[in-house]
Amino acid sequence: MSSPEQTPHRSGFVALVGRPNAGKTTLTNALVGEKVGIVSNRPQTTRHAIRGVVHRPEGQIVLVDTPGLHKPKSLLGKRLNDVVRDTLSDVDVVVFCVPADQPVGTGDKFIARQLREIRAPIVVAVTKTDATGKNQVVEQLLAASQLVEAAEIVPISAVKGDQVDLLEKLLIGMLPEGPPLYPEEQTTDEDVERQLAELVREAALEKVFQEVPHSLAVTIEEINRRPDRDLVEIHALLHVERNSQKPMLLGKGGSIIKAIGSEARVGMETLLGARVHLDLHVTVLGEWQDDPKKLNRLGY
Repeated sequence: MSSPEQTPHRSGFVALVGRPNAGKTTLTNALVGEKVGIVSNRPQTTRHAIRGVVHRPEGQIVLVDTPGLHKPKSLLGKRLNDVVRDTLSDVDVVVFCVPADQPVGTGDKFIARQLREIRAPIVVAVTKTDATGKNQVVEQLLAASQLVEAAEIVPISAVKGDQVDLLEKLLIGMLPEGPPLYPEEQTTDEDVERQLAELVREAALEKVFQEVPHSLAVTIEEINRRPDRDLVEIHALLHVERNSQKPMLLGKGGSIIKAIGSEARVGMETLLGARVHLDLHVTVLGEWQDDPKKLNRLGY
């Protein structure tokens, strides 16, 4: 008796796009099953194409979480858009995230226009369905269907896990046949230094309002492992563009910078599996978003 034919393994790259704060990173983290990208309710949180790797017996999805596509106002903005375009030209499927709790706007339409040049099939994910009522979700599904020619449209809540499994199955089915691209134990190709810097930036975005979020960059200056004390010493710099922004990060008596450090340290200890001593300093790097040399130095 011949054995039933095995379903072929599929693998490939899936890009998540959407306007800033459309729920892309939360969805990446939900699909991967752990935190690989930083989440904040501030726009323009993601600045690098973070790859999260989803391992399943029937296939492997390599998720590319891109910065939010938007009309650039600075050299940084232009470079971020270039990252997105380069990513889209080289993936197997595109997931266009449209939040259910906000009306379709010019940002969504701008992205839809960019996607017309893309050859890969497009899946529209109407995200954040937990944040609004059923009627609005239905309206948003209709509005989203008119934005692009989509292969599939799926309403999801990454926070609650609603329909995330369905999206995953759809994506695996659309990928080409092939072996896994990454080993099973790997869930991201982000280097540790960049992940540590992002943890500091995420904590700072939660604590600081006003104009700082767009002007903030973080670099890790030193990582010193102390095996004798099961301790990792980390020195990080928070770069802002103007002197007036420095006190916003420091807070009265250093209260805000201490809170940023405490929050970031928790994530770092989970990531590194060791105790962390974190030393943070705020420095002014004038108008870095429009200076090519400074952008290069900060890794953009």
